[in-house]
Amino acid sequence: MTQIRLALAQLNPVVGDLIGNSAKCLEAVKNAAAQGADVVVLPEMIITGYPVEDLALRPSFQNASELATKDFALALKAAGLGEVLVFVGYLRRTNDTEAKTLGVPRGGPMNCAAVIYDGKIQTSYAKHHLPNYGVFDEYRYFVPGNDSVLIRAFGVDIAVAICEDLWQDGGPVSQVKANGAGLLVVLNGSPYERDKDDVRLNLVKRRALEADAPLAYVNMVGGQDELVFEGDSIIVSKTGDVIERALQFEVDMLIADLEIAPAGNSTTLAKGEAVTVIQNAVASINKAALAVSSRKRLDPIAEVYSALVVSLRDYVQKNGFKSIALGLSGGIDSALVAAIAADAIGASNVYGVSMPSKYSSEHSKTDAKDTADRIGLNFRTVEIEPMVSAYLENLDLTGLAEENLQARVRGMILMGLSNQEGHLVLATGNKSELSVGYSTIYGDAVGGFAPLMDVPKVDVWELAKWRNQSALSNDEVAPIPESSISKPPSAELRPGQQDSDSLPDYEELDAILEMYVEQDLSAEQITAAGFNPETVKRILLLTDRAEYKRRQYPPGPKVSGKAFGKDRRMPITNKWSE
Repeated sequence: MTQIRLALAQLNPVVGDLIGNSAKCLEAVKNAAAQGADVVVLPEMIITGYPVEDLALRPSFQNASELATKDFALALKAAGLGEVLVFVGYLRRTNDTEAKTLGVPRGGPMNCAAVIYDGKIQTSYAKHHLPNYGVFDEYRYFVPGNDSVLIRAFGVDIAVAICEDLWQDGGPVSQVKANGAGLLVVLNGSPYERDKDDVRLNLVKRRALEADAPLAYVNMVGGQDELVFEGDSIIVSKTGDVIERALQFEVDMLIADLEIAPAGNSTTLAKGEAVTVIQNAVASINKAALAVSSRKRLDPIAEVYSALVVSLRDYVQKNGFKSIALGLSGGIDSALVAAIAADAIGASNVYGVSMPSKYSSEHSKTDAKDTADRIGLNFRTVEIEPMVSAYLENLDLTGLAEENLQARVRGMILMGLSNQEGHLVLATGNKSELSVGYSTIYGDAVGGFAPLMDVPKVDVWELAKWRNQSALSNDEVAPIPESSISKPPSAELRPGQQDSDSLPDYEELDAILEMYVEQDLSAEQITAAGFNPETVKRILLLTDRAEYKRRQYPPGPKVSGKAFGKDRRMPITNKWSE
């Protein structure tokens, strides 16, 4: 057996920042090489960031990606790292076709892994399986690859795959054993969703057993618009035993010494492709022993909370904002969002605004102030009654129109402060409200980002309790007032109003919505699960009719199996009804 020191660099790229991303990759290789790494694997599309969406179709962007990757290879050699074997994800252009022909995106872009050694791209592997479900549209952007790639270096044979290739039974990974590879490296841009880490680990173990080779799975980390990547890179042995597993939601590097079967003698693969032989690649000797590391896994609620924090932090920082503003109502949603915002960018950069009306209860006003004091954020109160009265003196609005006017005045105040002071405004609504249309367009739906848009109301309570308990266990002040958690939810737009006046209990509502929105079950199937037929009918109609509102809602992080937006795309004008 041959020993190879392998490093997986779990990085946080910025889409379109080719220079900055390349610099992060170079620094990661330097750090890995300083610890004796022979091979360094970087994530899928790390040079360009991921997903690049329609940037992939721009010839200028395709050319820039190739140039940046070649420059990265030269920079490695210039830094004395030419003898490190590096796998890095990038976008490769394959032809100069300007007109898009059937099934071929303009320019023939491919999602590739460059294999770099001695300052050159020695070969590249193009992703075979292009996901076209959920949040993915890769058939729109890329041309699939067909060839396997095997790299012979350091006396071993290394196979490579990219993300979805690992998930597909019978895909290129099924050729790894036949091709005689001693190691399989997989570059990934795999977004977070609940419980995916367990599914991913089981998949990696299974594929290692099928390949009869150690498997190194590297994933990116960080937020990109609606997606958040949790990292969770993994190295397993050929028997599926976990050797190393990276941190979740943090930049990290895994380094391990692997015992790998020696390279074979054949210079061709099972389907006739040539083996890429890198001459004179010799594993470094006299390496210092690796330090034993222990990385604690997050519990399921901590995972979701971390995803929300990382997503918001990166949305703020990558888009050049310095501060956040949000309305503090005294309710649980705004209190939780305030805590998330403070954890993301620091309480001193968060501005809470209490905007009471004549219908606001005294406890709501005191809870809003208590939230601000507990978290330590900036706080001000703006009474909306004079503004609402001015509108009502000039407009004959009653009932629902008058209620929504209050929300719209609040939205106007927040956006005015945003224009004046440069804050990013956060919408504080949750997935349950967004599902049934319980948000006011140009009112509480205003803002640039919505941290809770994929979090059902029952999970809002759970996250709030978890965040408070986390603070108390660290001898810190719980950020969310207990009264905000325990009191009945209410928009407080009319006297004595409560959410339960027009909605079932949130436990029942969220169960129905989970079956309809995420599982695509019919009204008949949901009713058969034990729910009242009239309740099911009403909730499904509310959900269908609210599509136009959701289209105008700010983006927010996907944390469930199916989020609104790219995950679930329904027509606004639609006569179909369950």
